[in-house]
Amino acid sequence: MKILIADDHDLVRDMLVLFLESQGLGPVVAAGSVDGAEAALAAAEGDPFRVVLLDYDMPGMDGLEGLARIRKFAAPVPVAILSGTASPAVARSAIVAGARGFLPKTMPAPSLAAAIRLIVGGDVYVPFSYLDAPEEEQLALTTREQEVLQGVAGGKANKEIARDLGLQEVTIKLHVKSLCRKLGARNRTQAAMLARDRRLVGR
Repeated sequence: MKILIADDHDLVRDMLVLFLESQGLGPVVAAGSVDGAEAALAAAEGDPFRVVLLDYDMPGMDGLEGLARIRKFAAPVPVAILSGTASPAVARSAIVAGARGFLPKTMPAPSLAAAIRLIVGGDVYVPFSYLDAPEEEQLALTTREQEVLQGVAGGKANKEIARDLGLQEVTIKLHVKSLCRKLGARNRTQAAMLARDRRLVGR
């Protein structure tokens, strides 16, 4: 069962490769971007993959545009989405857009292997908790919070954001704390990831 995994986090990608091959799934080919996935698919023309797994938040994805690119390039090979932070709404959108599965990186390892086998067998896999989750309410952010969130998502430090907005650094810290609370994030890094998943900022 030849598998293609595209994920820009080296550690996560390497762990997935090792785990799947230990479960008798593979060989597994790894890529770090959508462009890398396309190159791997082109190189495998005479020995096609059985499934493609794409990280939702990596270079070239641009929301679900990367999914459309890879589906067109890989057809008829099934393509599924991997994500550590994407919401149930994103999962549903991915399935509507043609993904054959949505695989949270937080799911137990044996369940991940079973889900991949289901997808290869022709089924569509989404965790029940994602299917049953209520639709997200529109997140209420003030104009200032939106400006701070743009800076956080851009990788800027509080001091840089404060300088850009003409505010005190302590004020920015308070805004970041409020943003984390509203987004349900543990820290500013996760807040930035969740904001991108929910299309609150540009990618």
